[in-house]
Amino acid sequence: MSQGISAIGSSADLYEQFARIGKAVASARRVELLDVLCQGERSVEALARAAGMSVTNTSQHLHILRAARLVETRREGTKVIYRLADENVCRFFLDLCELAHARLAEVDQLVHSYLDGDTFDKVTRHELIERVERKDVLVLDVRPADEFRAGHIAGALSVPLEELDERLSALPAEAEIVAYCRGPYCLLASRALELLRAHGFRSRRLEDGFPEWRLAGLPVAVEGAEGS
Repeated sequence: MSQGISAIGSSADLYEQFARIGKAVASARRVELLDVLCQGERSVEALARAAGMSVTNTSQHLHILRAARLVETRREGTKVIYRLADENVCRFFLDLCELAHARLAEVDQLVHSYLDGDTFDKVTRHELIERVERKDVLVLDVRPADEFRAGHIAGALSVPLEELDERLSALPAEAEIVAYCRGPYCLLASRALELLRAHGFRSRRLEDGFPEWRLAGLPVAVEGAEGS
């Protein structure tokens, strides 16, 4: 006796499972949490600080992301540490941003307004890796220090944006500087370039950010241990 379609499920059941992912990201705050987690794993408290939310609200959003299998957890003492389930989740987040930018005119308008007409010269990943190998460029990671510790471009120097002004005197005046942050929609690198150029430094920004660099399989370092 053959199984009927109702016994093995229907396409509607399959689409309902697909829709779980859509429901999980149907919140701007949860999309923001994915952006932060693309930089590296974080505790609930650190995620709350990065997103400007209470720990309770952050935990609720993370619970939804975890139910959709987008994030996973581990324990570190009394802390719960969250990370993306795998690199495909970061790719999904980046693709979501690109799709929205391509299809929604409002996104393009907001990007121009948010990035304040960013016209800074951009360095491609390919060009930067060649420059790093030649050691003729200084790479600045201007993200928060905990994001740098979770993972960064190999050879980069951590100078969080809020510390840049007081650390300018320690930067070699003759070097060309390439700054990077979370990605093409992140303001940190552009703000860093404004400050650097105002003080006479030759500077450019990476075309995207650390997640794209890591996903491209380019050299990265974690907590000072070189890796790829």
